[in-house]
Amino acid sequence: MKATIRQGLQILLMLLAVVLSFSVQAERKLLDQVVAIVDDDVILQTELEARINTIVGRLSAQGTGLPPRRLLEERVLEQLITESVQLQMADKAGMRISDNELNETLANIARSNGMSLSEFEGQLAAEGVSYRQAREQIRQEMITGRVQQRQVGSRVRVTDREVENYLQALESGGGNDAEYRLAYIFIELDNPADDATVDATREKAEELRAAILSGRDFREVAVAESDASNALEGGDMGWRSESQLPSLVAPVVPALDVGEPSEILENNSGFHMVMVMNKRGGAQKQVIQQNRVRHILIRPSEAVTDAEAETAIRKLAQQLQDGADFAVLARQHSDDPVSGSDGGNLGWVNPGQMVPAFEQAMQEAGVGEFKGPFRSQFGWHILQVEERREKDISVDVKEAEARQAIYRRKFETELQNWLREIRDEAFVELKGEYATETTEEEPGDSQEAAE
Repeated sequence: MKATIRQGLQILLMLLAVVLSFSVQAERKLLDQVVAIVDDDVILQTELEARINTIVGRLSAQGTGLPPRRLLEERVLEQLITESVQLQMADKAGMRISDNELNETLANIARSNGMSLSEFEGQLAAEGVSYRQAREQIRQEMITGRVQQRQVGSRVRVTDREVENYLQALESGGGNDAEYRLAYIFIELDNPADDATVDATREKAEELRAAILSGRDFREVAVAESDASNALEGGDMGWRSESQLPSLVAPVVPALDVGEPSEILENNSGFHMVMVMNKRGGAQKQVIQQNRVRHILIRPSEAVTDAEAETAIRKLAQQLQDGADFAVLARQHSDDPVSGSDGGNLGWVNPGQMVPAFEQAMQEAGVGEFKGPFRSQFGWHILQVEERREKDISVDVKEAEARQAIYRRKFETELQNWLREIRDEAFVELKGEYATETTEEEPGDSQEAAE
């Protein structure tokens, strides 16, 4: 009797093991199923879940409310599709990110957040993201950034006249150096020529603004409703100086209080809303110390050893101490062909413009003093600081910021156009529960990407 019971238990345990095995296999199969085919690539359920978990962790850490799960899945899947197209373009172009580049980028991200790498890894874990996942995600973002720069950057040109007009408009508008942390919502207009569509889209935008005024979190609305490319980041646009504000929102941002949504702004692409999440004062007058410098360089080569180069430069240093003319020696002996032909003159040098060894010697030298010989990566030098001055570079900085702001604005517009182009041209087939009535999207038939 006991043997019969024991045999029965063994059979039951074996059957249970088989059932559990099938259950685990079924679950693994479900998690690893293909959810989309994108040209020559596939997107797996596990990839989708990992990206959703990353976004949910980040938004939860920010205190941002989450949209319905199904909507979040659809938006993240669309993001992955667009990324896949770009990564395939990068692969065909042979673009790679080395481990050294990636490690340096991760270190910079940690440092910019006031953390060590180990603390950064701990923060990621608290958000439910492994360090390995974060590395791969950042690597992909670096690659897509390079693809975008190569493909879109060539379309963007900024003229001196545009910079001049920009600065004049900023000055006439009472522009200042305040900086704003902005969040942004964009509701795309599918058919600008159809009045009914325009009215319905405007009504939707106004309803979203009313919900925000009633207490709904702006970033939550951006994640759930915005058609902007940064929607899944809560619409975060980062810190922008007044000179870097997009032209559509530039007139309204300075008048907004922190936490106040703007009125609905309209253009041909759709309806827009911005909120100032934070504000800080601008930079003061920017003054730097410049040095007017000349130097003599003796460069080691296949024909000249480092010791021979050092001996030669020391002989020149002694000649200078004995009263020889610096410009004459530079023309006769310097291995820097550009400055050597001009008596060693390097002109006015800004801080950080030279390599570290040269920079240090230049800062240590008194005006009129010969400094050296000293070694840099280029060879052996003697330098002389002929003059020092304090220079206000605020105008130069403003011009550079204006040029960058114009470039950034044009780049963002062209980027959205390009992302729509590559999305429309891609072959995309959605699988399983994500498939629509037409599961295959021929190039040109896909839904436009969000602006």
